[in-house]
Amino acid sequence: MLLLVVVLIGWGVCSEKGNYFVQVQGEVFIINEKPYHFLGTNMWYGPLLGMKAEPGNRQRLNTELDLLLSIGINNLRIMGASEGTIYDNTVQPAFQPRLGEYDEKVLIGLDYLLSEMEKRDMKAVIYLGNFWIWTGGFAQYVGWITGEKVPNPFLPEYNWDQFINFSSSFYSNKEAVEAYNNYVTMLINRKNTITGINYKDDPTIMSWQLANEPRPGRGEIGRKNFKAFSEWIENTAKLIKAMDSKHLISTGNEGLAGSMFSPELYLSIHDSENIDYMTAHLWILNWGWYDPKNPEKTFPEAKEKAIDYLDQHIEYAHQLNKPQVIEEFGIPRDDHSYSPFSSVEYRDEYYRIIFDKIYTDAKSRGPMAGSNFWTWAGMGRPAGEDSIKWEQGDPFTGDPPQEPQGRNSVFSSDKSTLELLKIYAEKMNNIQ
Repeated sequence: MLLLVVVLIGWGVCSEKGNYFVQVQGEVFIINEKPYHFLGTNMWYGPLLGMKAEPGNRQRLNTELDLLLSIGINNLRIMGASEGTIYDNTVQPAFQPRLGEYDEKVLIGLDYLLSEMEKRDMKAVIYLGNFWIWTGGFAQYVGWITGEKVPNPFLPEYNWDQFINFSSSFYSNKEAVEAYNNYVTMLINRKNTITGINYKDDPTIMSWQLANEPRPGRGEIGRKNFKAFSEWIENTAKLIKAMDSKHLISTGNEGLAGSMFSPELYLSIHDSENIDYMTAHLWILNWGWYDPKNPEKTFPEAKEKAIDYLDQHIEYAHQLNKPQVIEEFGIPRDDHSYSPFSSVEYRDEYYRIIFDKIYTDAKSRGPMAGSNFWTWAGMGRPAGEDSIKWEQGDPFTGDPPQEPQGRNSVFSSDKSTLELLKIYAEKMNNIQ
């Protein structure tokens, strides 16, 4: 009998919910044969707070996790990779400051975060790369391999088309992909220095995510990349599954917006036995649907477009019989203010609409399994009212380093938003 108990615990099968892996059954997630739905958030900077040295702040991290748990949020989407140190609009310090060199101090920060999440029965979605420059990402891999200067779109001599198509050249650059694969292999086979658990055996991790917002590119170059992009997703997912059969794998793709609005491409990259569920992101400001300076005129139409976007992705999930997660969405505070003291009336209404749409579908046994709003700032505050980008030494507020700090942040002082989050987190957590 004793031997049986030891074996079961070794496979993560015991009486505590947190010691079970998240699995997929048709269009729903399950944990220990029970449905798993969630209202989660993005907290990409969690591993950096988990570091012992600067910019680590373990006291703040533990406080943030306790606050999130108190309002029912138990699923965090976090950064598991970052590359390079040469740009002032990228995250510092980096997991991989130089090609093939991995910073153990940052990795220990991720160890600590996962150990604290395990204590609180929380689940982590860990993305392993980034299409965008704010963590170095694909563009940095290409720059390392080719020796070319990354066309940083935040510098006046470059534009977004140049950057996007440079970053998307990653998929067909065999050496760049190999360097990415080397990092992924290291991380998945890592042993947590705090818990002693191998990452690939840790049920705290819900999903390995191939990257944050991978997309084929833009224009004619993007269309030519469809094949290389699709093959990279399939090959990478297959590589991870070969190393780790216990965890789910997701793409991190934005949905139609990350597939050049090609339903065929979006469906094809998720129609794989190695991709366990579907993802979509929703950005009504970035896509020009909403203007926080003119909400009375733009919000009603933006709301309808957002609902239509969700409906389309519900239908795609039905077609593939897989769960769907809306893992990024948010809007600025009223009047596009960055101040924690400004109104969040429109944001609260937007959140309510999105959360209610997801909950209604999930409650009716639809594929909308969860969400991760963007983004959690908690106790973090912008360094100043004119803080147009993050600089080393500033508190993390959830917005990427190159963006105005506080733009999409949910602060611990946003009482009305926290009340709304608690209501819908409880609804999602209690779906049977």
